[in-house]
Amino acid sequence: MKGNNKLELLGNAPIPKALMSLGIPIMIGMLINALYNLVDAYFVGALGDSQMGAISIIFPLGQVVVGLGLMFGNGAASYLSRLLGSNDKDTANKVASTALYSSVFIGIIIVLVATIFLKPLLVMLGATETIMPYALTYGRIYVVSCIFNVFNVTMNNIVSSEGAAKTTMCALLLGAILNIALDPLFIYIFKMGVAGAAIATAISQMISTLVYLVYVFQKRSAFSFSIKQYAPSFQMMAEILKIGIPTLAFQLLTSLSIALINRSANSYGDAVIAGMGAVTRITSMGTLVVFGFLKGFQPIAGFSYGAKKFDRLREAIRTSIVWSTAFCLVVGLLMAIFSTQIISLFTDSNAEMVSVGQKSLKASGFSFILFGFHTVYSSLFLALGKGAAGFFLGVCRQGICFIPVILLLPAVWGINGILYAQPIADVLTAVITMCMAIHLHKELFMEEKTLIS
Repeated sequence: MKGNNKLELLGNAPIPKALMSLGIPIMIGMLINALYNLVDAYFVGALGDSQMGAISIIFPLGQVVVGLGLMFGNGAASYLSRLLGSNDKDTANKVASTALYSSVFIGIIIVLVATIFLKPLLVMLGATETIMPYALTYGRIYVVSCIFNVFNVTMNNIVSSEGAAKTTMCALLLGAILNIALDPLFIYIFKMGVAGAAIATAISQMISTLVYLVYVFQKRSAFSFSIKQYAPSFQMMAEILKIGIPTLAFQLLTSLSIALINRSANSYGDAVIAGMGAVTRITSMGTLVVFGFLKGFQPIAGFSYGAKKFDRLREAIRTSIVWSTAFCLVVGLLMAIFSTQIISLFTDSNAEMVSVGQKSLKASGFSFILFGFHTVYSSLFLALGKGAAGFFLGVCRQGICFIPVILLLPAVWGINGILYAQPIADVLTAVITMCMAIHLHKELFMEEKTLIS
């Protein structure tokens, strides 16, 4: 009965109600998730610039590992929504099982490789001599714990595709609250420093994993996750990976962009790396909320497209753009107006870190207003199974537009080239998104016209 209610929500409930029911719980969970990243930075930042720099250096490495979960989870989610829309439950069970077991198996391999080659990876990511000892201490624990995060991210996407948004919220919420509570305990009371922050994160990820395991074993999911259902056929993997690879590419480029910022900031000292690291975590709080809300939009779009309900699809797109842009406008202006006060929370009166951080955060706040519009369409292309277009648009912000800017601008504009690289890339991405959105709506109109005739 619960499964029928979820499908009713995807296929027939009013769009505002469906978006609220599916998007808001995940958005709250991801908001709390982003908040504990900020809390990590807040507590570690009080230890010193080198320690703050260490978690900033490790951050992109963790994002690469998590990208594996996103590759299988997001790739499967798009396919699963369309399969549910066309009422193909048998294939859906096989897709869910194959995606989950594949992500965990490959995740274990990547975590082992990253652990063995941790030091050279940290050098490549921009660690200075003063940051390296702390980065190694934090990284050895954090990278191993990422295997739980791979499982969690995969399940997050699969569970979201069936409309069980509250389960995702509970998993993220419990892990985040625990992490926030354990951070000061391990860092200060047990005097474990950056190692304590990593242990707190590891424990919180295990708790989120436990929530998903309970959901599966109580058979509350619309899917079965039996190892017997593991059946990676060529057609299935092609469907998963045509969406999953663009998602992974987006995650890899996000990590690469952070690494390029850190490497560019390397010659300016630990305070600049720490300042840019704080900006990354603050803006990621806003981006994760938008991603969380659009996790509710994606299954509605995929289901509506699979069921050929074009009016419902258009309404979902229109409502999502309005809501996400309104949120980005409010958050962007808050970041811009209160940039100095926000950055000051992450340092013990380091004037250089505050100066660097507030300039970058102010510019990022204004450009963040465009983020919702871009993300609706990058999510939409993937939800509709349009992998090539989704791949291109997904890699625009952190890749096609950002990488040339961060490689060229610092050479002619110095440190300002580092501070304003992301806002410039955001504006360029919005222009490209507009062009692709116009083309997509023409395609959907022609497809609907053909169906009617």
